[in-house]
Amino acid sequence: MVLNLRDYKNIKDRRQALESHLSLDLKNIASFSISEEIASNKNCENMIGVVQVPIGIAGPLNIKSSNSKVQNYYIPLATTEGALVASVSRGCKAILESGGVQLITKRIGITRAPVFKVSSIKQGSEFIENVEKHLDIFKKITETSSNHLKLLSIKSWMIGRNVYLRFNFDSQDAMGMNMATIATTDIVKHLEEKTKVKCIAVSGNMCVDKKPNFLNFIEGRGISVWADITIPNSVISNTLKTTTRKFIEVVNRKLVYGSFLSGSIGSNAHMANILSAIFLATGQDAAHVAECATGVTTAEETQEGLYISIYLPDLVVGTVGGGTNLETQKEALSIMGIFGGNNGKNSQKFAEIIGGAVLAGEISLISSLAEGSLAKAHQVLARGKKISNIKYQISNKSQKTNSK
Repeated sequence: MVLNLRDYKNIKDRRQALESHLSLDLKNIASFSISEEIASNKNCENMIGVVQVPIGIAGPLNIKSSNSKVQNYYIPLATTEGALVASVSRGCKAILESGGVQLITKRIGITRAPVFKVSSIKQGSEFIENVEKHLDIFKKITETSSNHLKLLSIKSWMIGRNVYLRFNFDSQDAMGMNMATIATTDIVKHLEEKTKVKCIAVSGNMCVDKKPNFLNFIEGRGISVWADITIPNSVISNTLKTTTRKFIEVVNRKLVYGSFLSGSIGSNAHMANILSAIFLATGQDAAHVAECATGVTTAEETQEGLYISIYLPDLVVGTVGGGTNLETQKEALSIMGIFGGNNGKNSQKFAEIIGGAVLAGEISLISSLAEGSLAKAHQVLARGKKISNIKYQISNKSQKTNSK
């Protein structure tokens, strides 16, 4: 017998039917606090319940943003990897003791890139020229599709009988992928009607969405983030338990040479770890980590100690829409004071916080590798050995475990 879950409109009935069909008890999946109506209608089809992920708090993260205003933030991290929260917390402690992290962000925009089929390169060239002449028309079509979306630019490529148009939109505080897709579809319909050139797919993989790629690495996507800090020698020694020279050697041999030899896009220690934990906690589309984690970490020795920076060229996040409207994710965003729409200011602030958290995670892991304590930290934190006795930075006590 085949069970057709679409026959069940109610979450409870669907889950009980599955339990009966598979002879299982899904009582833990059945226990949750988020709105069934919102989640099942907007976020998940054939919903039967939830999978719960532990959420911890790292911080305080001391940030100096582009307007030089200094603020402390507590960062919600949803993860099943023991040692991750402690690792980011230790990095936050080093940042706090070093006077705070400097952040700069630049709004690039969300992209969607359809592919069109032309008869020849001559028609393709004429088609591209026609598109470039009518940017104002496409901007009006975009604003008709959504009051919160603006078309910024269009970039074109042609190969053989294929033309790719990369539409770049400002989606304010929303991540904006669905908005961009709807607007692009409306523009495509207009182009097909006026030029008789057929669109083969509204996404031709030049967006580039949810895939590691060099185009977004070079052009940027969403919001680009830069963060840096100089850590005094005393903090490197007392808090990070290593030396500047050892730290830089790990950066060179692991991040530079190792990344080059493996063909990695980007050069970092574990940016995906921090990004995925924040994304899960705050209702972001977790698949975007595939592209967002292609960042770069650099380090140099200075007279004061260690200069370290991170660069995230492609950070696709939002504070409204999607999974951010679920109750638990909304609360996680509220911890940082950035839930909801604010003319793009909340998503930009969110990008700053993520940049600082990523830098904290890079600082701590590289220090642990330089010191040789990575395995020990996981033995203590990831195997349940006296985890309740670990003193985190959140309590303003000295952390006694060298975490990741």
